[in-house]
Amino acid sequence: MQNDPELSGKYLGTITKDFVVVADSIKEASYQIRKQGFSEFPIFPIAKVEIPIGQLLIPREDLNLSWNYYATYIDEFVNRKLIENVDEFKAAYKDPDEFCCLFVVDEKLTSFVFVPYPED
Repeated sequence: MQNDPELSGKYLGTITKDFVVVADSIKEASYQIRKQGFSEFPIFPIAKVEIPIGQLLIPREDLNLSWNYYATYIDEFVNRKLIENVDEFKAAYKDPDEFCCLFVVDEKLTSFVFVPYPED
């Protein structure tokens, strides 16, 4: 599992632009998911429309964003059969203190991408 090269041109611009705005909130949500013992593998689905994965964390209208940001973790993805090989996913998962695991949902694409948090 790697960052999807299809993502680079078409999506990374809007994702990066949004991510700068929401990074602190996402990083705090990731920390809370881990601290409260829900999972060591937080995942943040993003979509331009409402999706039934996770809990809505940041609606795009609230901050004039391109994407809605949701919060969940690996268990929901396994239960929904969106992750088939859990060991492979865990091996590819990057340090959640340094990277955000986004799950990009668009009409023609679903893909995991790891985005580094901006440095303080």
